[in-house]
Amino acid sequence: MTNTIHVDVVSAEEQIYSGEAEFVVLPGVEGELGVFPRHTPLFTQIRPGAVRIKLPGQDQEELVFVQGGFLEVQPNKVTVLADTAIRAHDLDEAKALEAKQKAEDAMRDKDSAGSLASAQAELATALAQLEAIRKLRHRAG
Repeated sequence: MTNTIHVDVVSAEEQIYSGEAEFVVLPGVEGELGVFPRHTPLFTQIRPGAVRIKLPGQDQEELVFVQGGFLEVQPNKVTVLADTAIRAHDLDEAKALEAKQKAEDAMRDKDSAGSLASAQAELATALAQLEAIRKLRHRAG
């Protein structure tokens, strides 16, 4: 029997994933985090990006895009509390490219510091979505 850890990925709207995993890889604010069973307890912020969930006994990983949020790790449980969470196969590349273009345009205008910060955050989210789409395509290809 494979050694696993229980993973829950939830957003304000819905529960995206709940089940066992061999490990989870997440986009932490200081870099990528890998969580395996019996990991030391941890609570940290996560940034926009792909959460990779390695399913037990399968080569395939479940990919979920998160727009940010928090990660809680206990020795046998991982909880991802995301601002927004979308299964990678539900991401819309055209919308992500459009959001990227709008954010880049807003950054060029930079009327105020608040507008610039908002545009930078929107750009980071769009780029993270595009990266998640790229990972999904690479995996399928």
